[in-house]
Amino acid sequence: MQIKEFLKQITEASGVSGYEAPVRELVRAEFAAYADEVRTDTMGSLIALKKGNRPTGTPRRSIMLAGHMDEIGLVVTKLEKGYLRFSTVGGFDLRVLLGQEVVVHGRRDLPGIIGTRPPHVLSPEEREQVVPLDRLFIDVGLTEAELGANVRVGDIVTLRREFTELAGGLVAGKAFDDRAAVACIDLCLQYLAGLKHTWDVYAVATVQEEVGVKGALTSTFGINPDAGVALDVGHGNMLGVPEVDTVNVGGGPAIGFGPNIHPVLYEQLTAAAAKYEIAQQMDPIPGPSGTDAWAMQVVREGIPTALISIPLRYMHTTVETLSLKDLERIGRLLALFIAGLTEESARELGLPPAARDK
Repeated sequence: MQIKEFLKQITEASGVSGYEAPVRELVRAEFAAYADEVRTDTMGSLIALKKGNRPTGTPRRSIMLAGHMDEIGLVVTKLEKGYLRFSTVGGFDLRVLLGQEVVVHGRRDLPGIIGTRPPHVLSPEEREQVVPLDRLFIDVGLTEAELGANVRVGDIVTLRREFTELAGGLVAGKAFDDRAAVACIDLCLQYLAGLKHTWDVYAVATVQEEVGVKGALTSTFGINPDAGVALDVGHGNMLGVPEVDTVNVGGGPAIGFGPNIHPVLYEQLTAAAAKYEIAQQMDPIPGPSGTDAWAMQVVREGIPTALISIPLRYMHTTVETLSLKDLERIGRLLALFIAGLTEESARELGLPPAARDK
């Protein structure tokens, strides 16, 4: 599938942290076209294996690519006089919730809107403040009795937004954080179908990143790869944000470096980008990255880990915006980098001897 169509499909789907099943099935169908094996681990992460092509008797090495497929969302906490009170799953900016269209996943899916009291009935002080969560509610248009028959406390709510194409090769929508990374991994698998690679490739769409990088922890532990590359989003250049805190949308992959990143793996990735003339950006990360990379790095006795960020504007809103060209560059970089991995690459990373194929 073309990357734009796949990104549209998976970002319009539902998949709040801990409830990723709908989007996971879409990813499964796509990854299966290019992988030798596809499975779901106990936590819910989707793991696709594309086996390397290596001569008998050579060391068996593997690399894991991880992008999280969960999205931030809402959860019903109370039914009140025909309306729904709710809380958040993951990190929301309350400024963007009012007026959003939603889908309440009750006994049947119900379209709704997030409302509150209009400004006409607020005090002057209230008008100057962000509407607090306890003053917001969801209206699905049902009577109190109908609502009680169709929705219960604990039901998940997703924000509703259609994928939108902008000028200049940009697109906007919800859940680009981090399903855009899943699309990059899919594109990498497509490229690898036409390349020879000796390392096994584990393509993983992880779960529950937005509530504590849980899927990355468990999937990395189960796979135990020789190296890993996490893909996530980074703050794209926009008005009001200092240049030092952003990466350029359309400027290519932002390759992270810092204590969360293995320095040799960083050098290998940047060298591959330079070799194949793929635009790249430096992304200094002085502490924990807050991404799947942190979880991957500290699993077992430690996994050499890299982080590639997709430049993204308006993170954690329903109008997250990115450049399709950046996704294409990242998919191509990953594939060419993997195709160039050898036993010498493993030695440079300080890896112990590996088992050999028989």
